[in-house]
Amino acid sequence: MTKGSLTNGGSARRYAVLSIAAAVTTIGLKLGAYYLTGSVGLFSDAAESVVNLVAALAALWALTFAVRPPDEEHAFGHSKAEYFSSGLESALIIIAAAWIGVTAWDRLMDPQPLQNVGLGLSITLSAAALNGVVALVLLRAGRRLRSITLRTDAQHLLTDVWTSAGVVLGVVMVQLTGWLVLDPLIGLVVAANIVWTGFRLLRDTAEGLLDRALPPEDQEVISRILSRYERQGIRFHALRTRAAGQRRFVSMHVLVPGLWTVQQGHDLSEKIEGEVAEALPQSTFFIHIEPSEDPASFEDQSLDRERRHGEA
Repeated sequence: MTKGSLTNGGSARRYAVLSIAAAVTTIGLKLGAYYLTGSVGLFSDAAESVVNLVAALAALWALTFAVRPPDEEHAFGHSKAEYFSSGLESALIIIAAAWIGVTAWDRLMDPQPLQNVGLGLSITLSAAALNGVVALVLLRAGRRLRSITLRTDAQHLLTDVWTSAGVVLGVVMVQLTGWLVLDPLIGLVVAANIVWTGFRLLRDTAEGLLDRALPPEDQEVISRILSRYERQGIRFHALRTRAAGQRRFVSMHVLVPGLWTVQQGHDLSEKIEGEVAEALPQSTFFIHIEPSEDPASFEDQSLDRERRHGEA
């Protein structure tokens, strides 16, 4: 485990603690607004904040576990632990949406007048503003630290902000029109939006677990570095990349003159790794040196290497 990995892990955990503090605060504010007004829309908003708290706690665990060093059973490290957090958060979002939907349907069947609307909305807007600020901080940190856990948490908080805005709009419309059914209807719309967010986050988690390639901007960095060597006559193929949480994995075949010594091939590999690692920290490399004159080198690009006829 490198010093940089530990530093990034510590930074990410501090942001997770910030998310926990924000969730606890907004739960208190939104539940207070719900009890003051009796609005099922505000209740739905508070319910999503409970999910935020559980998700933030799971994020803290995942980020703590992800930075553990490799061991005999996990030779490639524990960085994929972050996907457990994002997957759990996605599932909790969908469960919260179901809970909100049931509550909103009951209120739709039996509309109730709202009370203390002004104070309730003021509290809700304060909670939404807090979530918005924390979400932007987490989003920026998630991109900088390449943490899917922080990015997922930030996206969820931003969804919470839009949810709050929709709920406030619904309550205001009830006050202006006197149509009590608008409150539970807004609650149902909120539930549908939360479901969409949950499935979108599940998709992102699944793509990470399926070893999705590095983003195009990272691949472009690698291509620029390799192109400098190609101008010197070095060739590359079977370039594959994947991400596991904050860690990158890069593998490639490097074709060099067959007369090169093992030392020359090794030195070249070290130089390539060093340049890519400087541009893309937290990268692990697998480089296979092959002679450029051997036709067999060009038959060795598939993921599963096929045995040639005549081999034992």
